[in-house]
Amino acid sequence: MRLHITAFDKFNKFNMQTSWKFKTGIILIVISLFLFATLLIIPFLNIDKKAKITATTTTLVIAEIMFYSGGALLGKEIFKKYKAYFNPGNWFKKKSVTDAVAVDNSTNDK
Repeated sequence: MRLHITAFDKFNKFNMQTSWKFKTGIILIVISLFLFATLLIIPFLNIDKKAKITATTTTLVIAEIMFYSGGALLGKEIFKKYKAYFNPGNWFKKKSVTDAVAVDNSTNDK
């Protein structure tokens, strides 16, 4: 009996394998979210304006590349799920009964 449940174990209830592609995709998306968060800090750094612009642009490009690379490794369905999960507009919405049924039906179609 396993008592320790990791974040990857939550996906196994949908019979998904936690391969290296899956783990790498999740890690890339999480790192990209931290990079997006650093964009909020860069304007307040005590550096030259040109350096701020360069740092912001570079961070944004790298974060986007990492986010979509992680999505490519995860696959279309999981990428859409994570993209909706990280959308702040969806954080406080309650799931309706029809949404829950649609999710259950889509996992059973495979």
